[in-house]
Amino acid sequence: MSQQQVQVSAARRLQPAPNSLPAILMRAREAVMTHVRPVLRAYEMTEPQWRVRRTLAAIEEVEVTQLAEMVFLLPSSLSRILKDLTDRGLIQRRASASDLRKGLVSISDDGMALIEAAAPEAAKVNCEIQKLFGRERMNRLERLLEELEQAVGPGRPGE
Repeated sequence: MSQQQVQVSAARRLQPAPNSLPAILMRAREAVMTHVRPVLRAYEMTEPQWRVRRTLAAIEEVEVTQLAEMVFLLPSSLSRILKDLTDRGLIQRRASASDLRKGLVSISDDGMALIEAAAPEAAKVNCEIQKLFGRERMNRLERLLEELEQAVGPGRPGE
């Protein structure tokens, strides 16, 4: 059997693309985000901006590269988001006193007010999704996805 025949044979054993795990996960994410996006649009937020703001709302201050890992964004993408949020007065940035090469970021009062305004609507969407899917199934799905991540190892954005 030639190398090309082996490759074709292996390719035929793959799940059809719509049934592959990555495709199923992407479709599920999009199904959920269809419910979330109207809330984000109402508060003039993109999905990555929401992740950044929610994360910063829960912590006092964080180093920029650590934030990129926490919100699963490439540093270059996070840099653009932070510039926009800084320009809009929604976050604050400063250099680390111990290492001037490191940037620290925190949420501003205006940024926190925006999160607090959007939070009830976001919570309502989460409750609606949980109601549609079922609380126990949602809890089981979350546990299974966490177990999957532990089994295959953590991902990194852009890889």
